[in-house]
Amino acid sequence: MRPVYVVSGGVSKFAKARPDKTFQAIVKEAYDYSIADLGLDFATFNGLVDGSVASYFSDHFARQLMAGIMVQDYLGLCPKPSHRVEGGGATGGICFQEAWKSVASGLMDVCVAYGFETMSHVETWKGNEFIALASDSSFDYPVGGFYSGYYAMMVTRHMKEFGTTVEQMASVSVKNHINAYHNSYAQKRNRYTIADVRNAPMVAWPLTRLDICVMSDGAAVTVLASEEGLRKLEAAGAQVARPLVKVTGVGRGTDAMRMADRPHVEYDDFMQNYATEQERSSDETRSYYRRLWDHGTRYPGVHSFRAGRTAGNLAYKQAGISDPLGELDFVELHDAYTSSEIQTYEDMGLCRYGEGGPFAASGKAFMPGIDYGLKLSDKPLCPVNPSGGLIACGHPVGATGLMQAVFALWQLQSTVGKHFGDNALQVKGAHRGAIHSHAGTGTYVSISVLENEVSHG
Repeated sequence: MRPVYVVSGGVSKFAKARPDKTFQAIVKEAYDYSIADLGLDFATFNGLVDGSVASYFSDHFARQLMAGIMVQDYLGLCPKPSHRVEGGGATGGICFQEAWKSVASGLMDVCVAYGFETMSHVETWKGNEFIALASDSSFDYPVGGFYSGYYAMMVTRHMKEFGTTVEQMASVSVKNHINAYHNSYAQKRNRYTIADVRNAPMVAWPLTRLDICVMSDGAAVTVLASEEGLRKLEAAGAQVARPLVKVTGVGRGTDAMRMADRPHVEYDDFMQNYATEQERSSDETRSYYRRLWDHGTRYPGVHSFRAGRTAGNLAYKQAGISDPLGELDFVELHDAYTSSEIQTYEDMGLCRYGEGGPFAASGKAFMPGIDYGLKLSDKPLCPVNPSGGLIACGHPVGATGLMQAVFALWQLQSTVGKHFGDNALQVKGAHRGAIHSHAGTGTYVSISVLENEVSHG
């Protein structure tokens, strides 16, 4: 497969509601930004685009079937090829990887990935009902299956298995909200304390309102290109920022829709089929997991996401990563809930299963140079959600994974200060990062690794 570069991107302002624009116009806001950042005019850029991939989660929110083709037309991309992808909360991440495939395969030289959601057209309770349809509508949904309830159940099991605490969960909320204070694109730019998070209205124990992301209107766009596409863009006058940013690893995983259908595998099965290379190579870690299994832990149960571990293992193998915590400079992950960020630390191999809670509160996933008002035992090693994540930026579902890709691009170009108007969230010397999209209760997960072409000693 051919090398694929992420050459530009744009994000609309995420907000609780965008009554000023249609969904097509919100996408064009991000699209125009990505073109302007290349220094091209609209007609020249559109003439170089070979096709697109569209991302939106639900036809219900817009009350419109085939909304993707309406965006395609609005952007002036007809009759170029396009298709729409849908995979719950992972829709944007899957869209990014489908655009990558279009370029890597040789089908296209320049491919646009665009995603959006306008969730404000319905009341919150109705929006939650739409989202709940991404559970088994024959078994789970009819007996009250709403997502906050699912995630409350999963983290309660995580607490029982591993001793995770509500304060550790709250530290994720504090981190992400304070990060977003410096992100002009974020929906919620507030400073909170652990007490604020725990004293917020309870939604589904132990999850309070500040443990949970919010519904949003918004859009995001990324532009991917081959070496030939890059040459064409620059020949037309595009000013593609250096260092160039390349997609070096992609991975996806899946799991059963109903959590009750998921396996509880034994130790040997876990070590052979799910353990990371780093875990298998450590005698101490193998002994650690043996003690967990002797205590009664089984994998994944309802406390872990094997789709996330599968996606990570595949992406890391392609990118040549064996120590994610040491080799990734930042991660933008799908923190629909503070609890799922903790679970995902483990799935992505940033720490071992069972250690996500202490890792969350340690400081290793925090940004340096920002005052969080917390006593952190460790220095930052790999900032997670330096943008503020879904909890603070918002979660317009079809746009979210692409938003992560854009923010990762800007980190790797060292242009966060330019785009955010504040350099506080720039990870200094960032060379490699990962983006993570997650659907349902872990039914689809995508992980992509991006890195810049700067030697990393």
